[in-house]
Amino acid sequence: MTAEKGHPLRYFTFTFGCQMNDHDSEVLRGLLEKAGYERAASEETADVIILNTCCVRERAENKVFGYLGKLKALKASKPGLVIGVGGCMAQRQGMAEAIRRQAPHVDVIFGTHNLHRVPELVRMARETRQAQLEVWSRPLEDIPEGLPVRREDGLKAHVTITYGCNNFCTYCIVPYVRGRERSRPPEVILEEIRGLAAEGYKEVMLLGQNVNSYGRDLNNGVDFADLLAMVDGIAGIERVRYTTSHPKDFSRRLINAVAACAKVCEHFHLPVQAGSDAVLARMHRRYTRDDYFRLVDQIRARVPGASITTDLIVGFPGETEDDFAATLDLVERVRFDSAYTFIYSPRAGTKAAGFPDQVEAEVKKNRLVRLVERQNRISQEVNQELLGQEVEVLVEGPSKTNPEVLSGRTRTNKIVIFSGQARPGELQRVRITEAGAWTLFGEPVARKVRGRVLARQAEQLQPGIWWRYSW
Repeated sequence: MTAEKGHPLRYFTFTFGCQMNDHDSEVLRGLLEKAGYERAASEETADVIILNTCCVRERAENKVFGYLGKLKALKASKPGLVIGVGGCMAQRQGMAEAIRRQAPHVDVIFGTHNLHRVPELVRMARETRQAQLEVWSRPLEDIPEGLPVRREDGLKAHVTITYGCNNFCTYCIVPYVRGRERSRPPEVILEEIRGLAAEGYKEVMLLGQNVNSYGRDLNNGVDFADLLAMVDGIAGIERVRYTTSHPKDFSRRLINAVAACAKVCEHFHLPVQAGSDAVLARMHRRYTRDDYFRLVDQIRARVPGASITTDLIVGFPGETEDDFAATLDLVERVRFDSAYTFIYSPRAGTKAAGFPDQVEAEVKKNRLVRLVERQNRISQEVNQELLGQEVEVLVEGPSKTNPEVLSGRTRTNKIVIFSGQARPGELQRVRITEAGAWTLFGEPVARKVRGRVLARQAEQLQPGIWWRYSW
């Protein structure tokens, strides 16, 4: 890497989308820094700007084109600036050409399967002054390992355990842009997490489009329940989380694993998407509302006090008012701690985009408002039940809205704001004194607590035994 104007070349990244995209951007930053780039404080001071994109919803793609429009003037004032666009949007069929047409000032376009090629593509764009378009139709047979990672947070780390998805829900573009499911070997995952523990990380988030499917392609007898037990035994890590889970694959064996592992948090994110069996069938979710109710009952019986969150889509093609009423009924019966709610967005290339009976925009908006109002009330009521209780909080640092107080999260993934003095990474006991729909407030009752919860240790089954059994 050569320096220009007396300083090393600088990069700036901007990420759209999910946790998987966030982690891809961490790898992207690691690759660029290994190639000799330094991080820029802003777009204006950067020599290379990379957008890591999302295409799950049309709104995400519109945001990308809006951002590229803003960068056009910057490119005009800095002809040597290299602008790159990659990720899911670039991988989606036909979108690379669309980006070239609508944003001809983009110099590098890459997909989800060749992230490791970005430094070379940038180098070629700089040296030849010609645009580089490289979108592979399928991933490498072997997952590239050992790629450098530049994480933002020294406390919590994302660790990918699977890539791709085999479910092909009719509304979802992910299998088409991420490919089929591929699992990383457990020994590679464990080695990465041990390294994170040695660096001082306290929490890991295991990532996959469907973590419950982990290991099915490895043929080594290790499934996701086994992997959780292995990660649970790594010294230095205090908390283990995972996302995302598909309800159809969340077995009682896996529930037992979460209950038995001292470090695996009591938070279950189970995207239900709809409460109507007719809609669930058209979505190709492969479970019914009664299946979902049984799963929730099993979790709450085995893991008392667990939080359950979800994703919900309104306005799926053919959704009637009765279908929507079934979703509201499911929300009332399950009483989710919180929910991510979305208006259905047609994605070209998915089956649902061609379904008849597309729901009118105003109807979808009205249903979203009603759903959010219902869930916000329930979230408030659920959190009110925590008043006066003590919870374990992993301190993340000063609150973003008020630096005079601290912020952290419970094991059930609720944000807690509290006064006192504690360093990031410490575990603090906090008594809840106020509860809103999205945030809890409290006061510290002890300096800090040990990483393992003794009550959970007491009920933990003998190591090496529990994962051989299922209900």
